[in-house]
Amino acid sequence: MTHKHRHNPFKNEEITDEINETSAEEKTEEPSEETSKEGNAELDKLKEDFDNLNNQYLRLAADFDNYRKRQEAERESLLKFGTENALKKMLEVLDNFERGKKSFENVEDCQKVKDGFDLVHKQTIEALCKLGMEEIKAVGEKFDPNFHEAVMRTPTSEYPENTIIAELQKGYKMGDKVLRPTLVNVAAAE
Repeated sequence: MTHKHRHNPFKNEEITDEINETSAEEKTEEPSEETSKEGNAELDKLKEDFDNLNNQYLRLAADFDNYRKRQEAERESLLKFGTENALKKMLEVLDNFERGKKSFENVEDCQKVKDGFDLVHKQTIEALCKLGMEEIKAVGEKFDPNFHEAVMRTPTSEYPENTIIAELQKGYKMGDKVLRPTLVNVAAAE
């Protein structure tokens, strides 16, 4: 520090100012070598953590993409296999229709035609049941909008209200999944 003297024109006194001659560079503290090493170590640690997390994210994203592709391929395979299996079961039914068509060409007895038709119909139902199809029960059951579609309501006192009194078209399901609801006539209060 140095002292600078100035003359006050209003008074015959000298003014002494203290001037700090330290430069601006001296006023700002330079980080010590130790502080700098700690900062670099902390920065290196953060970079390493970031790289680890980024690598984990990239692996997870790749794993998920592979999983999605694998699931899609498996689903397509199941659909293809399921369709193939269903077609194979229905080929037997088709063969019987062909045999029946040939055998009925010269038949005049309607009962033989009816019996042949009934046999092929029964075989068709059995083949579809083996694939998991079930008939939805209707007549006498309580109306359930999950399985039945009411196309008529008939006022009657013979049946309790909301009881199915007639089936207009059969409905089918596979497990709990409805393939087609049963079209029904439902009893209504008179």
